[in-house]
Amino acid sequence: MTLAIEPITPAIGAIVSGVDLADPLDPATKEAIAAALYDRQVLFFRGQAISEAQQRDFALHFGPLHIHPIYPQSPSVPQIMLLDTALNDLRDNALWHSDISFAEVPSMGAVLAARILPPTGGDTLWASATAAYDALPDPLKTLLAGMTATHDLAKSFPPERFGADPEARDQLEAAKRTNPPVSHPVIRTHLPTGRKAIYVSEGFTTHIDGLDADTSDSLLGLLFRHVTRPEFTLRWRWQVGDVAMWDNRVTQHYAVDDYRPHRRVMHRATILGERPV
Repeated sequence: MTLAIEPITPAIGAIVSGVDLADPLDPATKEAIAAALYDRQVLFFRGQAISEAQQRDFALHFGPLHIHPIYPQSPSVPQIMLLDTALNDLRDNALWHSDISFAEVPSMGAVLAARILPPTGGDTLWASATAAYDALPDPLKTLLAGMTATHDLAKSFPPERFGADPEARDQLEAAKRTNPPVSHPVIRTHLPTGRKAIYVSEGFTTHIDGLDADTSDSLLGLLFRHVTRPEFTLRWRWQVGDVAMWDNRVTQHYAVDDYRPHRRVMHRATILGERPV
């Protein structure tokens, strides 16, 4: 099987054709997809009629899968997380973030399938954190080298999001106990390529370790704005049957919350990676 790779922007993204994700991957196709992912950072596959089990099995080719401590899972395939506006408040997706960076071992990547879409809106944006790093001035690269920052689940899941529902509050508290704040490098190295990437995001990063609050907030604000400059980003308009796969180590994404009261349903498999270095 020969894959066709069509880049979307100079910095990030490609449309991949020539593969049916419902079929088991042979080693050569898996390696070709991995190589394209490392190069383009987010891949899109159109017209994929895959079941939840097939989505799980595809993702498993690239690593073990994570089960989210808050979002619901598919009853039949627990490795598939349900992002459904009929079930959840999804405001935490409407800001720039890298999935589960609040974990000691964060996500390597994710596979997202579009199931139900609103008539308009509901796009997702991605940003290349390697392109953003490359564009930093050298003195700032030197300043950031060796710094760490704290990532905290509670930043995107504050108690007021859960109202007075005692069961939901208990679930949040359990998630916070099993996922306490963790420190990761501000600049991490993408092990497959050796490229460096900015690894702080609005979604989960609370402060840069060792700095006073004002200095930390100022530096984080600069980095948050820098990563999401238009030249480092793409915007994807979903079609039912689209599948996106991205590398969470070197990207951030933002799901635009502009379609209410219409429903949007996406299914995600989250692939675990390694401790950031």
